[in-house]
Amino acid sequence: MWLYLAALVGLYYLVRWYRERQVVSHLRDKYVFITGCGSGFGNLLARQLDMRGLRVLAACRTEKAAEQLRAQASDRLETVTLDITKTDSITAATQWVKERVGDRGLWGLVNNAGISVPLAPNEWLTKQDFATILDVNLLGLIEVTLSLLPLVRKARGRVVNVSSIAGRLSLVGGGYCISKYGVEAFSDSLRRELSYFGVKVALIEPGFFKTAVTSAEILSKTSKDAWDRASSEVKQIYGEKFLASYMKGTEQMQGRLTHDLSLVTDCMEHALTACHPRTRYSAGWDAKLLYLPLSYMPTFLVDAILTWGLPRPAKAL
Repeated sequence: MWLYLAALVGLYYLVRWYRERQVVSHLRDKYVFITGCGSGFGNLLARQLDMRGLRVLAACRTEKAAEQLRAQASDRLETVTLDITKTDSITAATQWVKERVGDRGLWGLVNNAGISVPLAPNEWLTKQDFATILDVNLLGLIEVTLSLLPLVRKARGRVVNVSSIAGRLSLVGGGYCISKYGVEAFSDSLRRELSYFGVKVALIEPGFFKTAVTSAEILSKTSKDAWDRASSEVKQIYGEKFLASYMKGTEQMQGRLTHDLSLVTDCMEHALTACHPRTRYSAGWDAKLLYLPLSYMPTFLVDAILTWGLPRPAKAL
């Protein structure tokens, strides 16, 4: 019995391996629009796809970042400035994409742009702190997607949304995890709706990687700013010792970040170029071996594991 079971499992993985190695034809004729190309995953993916021969349309937050990217890529790669929190900017970028893709449509849309701060215990934050992250990571992603969907549908192409393992497991306070849970929900409903039109939707769920949005300087500064804005009551409840431990933990986290960004961009590339892309891609060993298994465990056990060894507020019971 066990032999038959092992054979079935082996056959399943063999078939999956074969299917995932099949590549879409005529890649050089296909356009891919990527947000957040100023740095990190988006910047590397734009250059990676450009080397692969695809026609990359890269959106950057600033013209300076766009110029730097163009200097590192071929003449095929084109850039546009985009602020995904502003409807006028999204409308202008959509028209720019239409002028370039024409009747061929847009093969790939990669929603990569995102921010991670402010991160802090929820009680230190304001409604605006949450809204700042949601406007970029969730609402901006949704508006960009809805604006470009007609072009993606025309090409029967792909939508690739960058979520996070924090979209399966809420690890920190603030709007980041909330936004990524939202991306997961939006992607699931979108995948089912667009399946009728031959459009595939994939989710990228990275672990924790070394990028501009995870730098110790930015995380520490925004956490300290949140603490400074908190009420005197909140400061008394948590205490200065808790703040010091929290800031130290933020700095120590830097040593556990994965530096090889290609682990993520390779997943993105596969989602765009494979005939049979996966629905979800987990990138990074921390995601595969720790956070993803944790997300399936009983809640009481997850809570115990995630809070073990963490500092306690001064007024904790």
